[in-house]
Amino acid sequence: MIPETSDNYFEKLMKRRTFLGHTGFGLGSAALASLMAGDSAMAADEPAPGRMGLAGFPHHSQRAKRVIFLCMAGGPSHLETFDFKQKLADLHGQPMPESFTRGQPIAQLQGQELRVQGPMTEFRRYGRNGQTISDFLPWHAKMADDICIIKSMVTEQINHDPAHTFMNTGSAISGRPSMGSWINYGLGSESDNLPGFVVMTSVGGRNPQPIASRQWSSGFLPSRYQGVEFNNTGDPVHYVRNPWGLDRSMDRSLTDAIRTLDGVRNRKVLNPEIETRIAAYEMAFRMQASVPELMDLSDEPQHILDMYGATPGDGSYASNCLLARRLAERGVRFIHLYHRGWDHHGGLVQYMNTCCGLTDKPTWALLTDLKQRGMLDDTLIIWGGEFGRTPMFQGKGGAGRDHHIKGFSMWMAGGGVQGGISYGNTDELGYHAVENPVHVRDLHATMLHLLGIDHRRFSFPFQGLDMRLTGVEPAHPVSGILA
Repeated sequence: MIPETSDNYFEKLMKRRTFLGHTGFGLGSAALASLMAGDSAMAADEPAPGRMGLAGFPHHSQRAKRVIFLCMAGGPSHLETFDFKQKLADLHGQPMPESFTRGQPIAQLQGQELRVQGPMTEFRRYGRNGQTISDFLPWHAKMADDICIIKSMVTEQINHDPAHTFMNTGSAISGRPSMGSWINYGLGSESDNLPGFVVMTSVGGRNPQPIASRQWSSGFLPSRYQGVEFNNTGDPVHYVRNPWGLDRSMDRSLTDAIRTLDGVRNRKVLNPEIETRIAAYEMAFRMQASVPELMDLSDEPQHILDMYGATPGDGSYASNCLLARRLAERGVRFIHLYHRGWDHHGGLVQYMNTCCGLTDKPTWALLTDLKQRGMLDDTLIIWGGEFGRTPMFQGKGGAGRDHHIKGFSMWMAGGGVQGGISYGNTDELGYHAVENPVHVRDLHATMLHLLGIDHRRFSFPFQGLDMRLTGVEPAHPVSGILA
């Protein structure tokens, strides 16, 4: 007979994995007891698991408290959005000068005859400083004084999946933590009832490339910091709802047993992943109430829905932008929206009209809504894709452009960024970043700086190394864009 006071009583009585396997309940149903009564695992006046960041963080005063990253997945053309090149128009149809392309990485055009493709739309100047914005983006033109257009971005990966991996994690090696995970690990979450890192996707345009869930993985960081994808249709989060017939008293009994078993085990192994699992149960319970309330847009006035162009429940980029604002209001630290459809190897004009038609106005609405609510000052918005497009013609169903990594455009707004300016430049054909190049690592360093984090002092020990989001190569916050 094993004494009930023995440390291994529950371990001998029933193996933990077997117990969990036979319960048959989802993650949400395993979360109730920890928050239902005064004898909860966490006292009411204590911060929720995952809320607190690292000791000593932030390193300096924050300009931004949260990030909304608007990823135009597929690689929007900088030459049809923000980077007008007269020389490109003058040389349209002529052979691409070899001095630009010799020895340079090229994706699908490798070995083909390279000809110059001029701009496929008109550009105009907007705002107090004459920001150059194309006719594809009329709603961007309205926020010219709020955005900082970086025209000299540089990345290292020329194909979609590794380029997303590099943009999201600072490395082309799969399995590293995403930037949202890094930020939540360092600063913690401001939300009691929602994950600190939320991802949403939408589709519309040409050849929507798949986005793997490892793009928001926590990598070697504790898994409690990974991103949580909210679905466009059906339940926003899988397994949060209680199974039919399960009441709160049953949930409480179940969760009490799970917490006891976890605690017994963790006293022996001191495994942070067990603490992660307990925290996940507790968060799942909170999400049973918070997620339906978040996704219910019935409390949004009609003029706000019209401003975004959002139809509740349609899974569109417009609805995701409105949800991003609601997530930001509720303290979510990092919100990542992907719109898949910008891979314009052909039919560029047609599909630019499609993609910009789906994203241009909602992006303006999100920025404007945050600004009207006094939230833009401490919310950093980043817009852009994993790379740009070539100055050379590619023809598949009409004129298009290939992948390009040596110079492209992104923009940032709010959260300590100076609005109404352009920073950096590419050469006369839009090929190489030649003025104030901004590497992806510099973008990460700038983002962390605005959040109050010195990227050089922000690391995690893994396999004998102190790993950083910005890696070991030189990286610097871009001081020229700071307000």
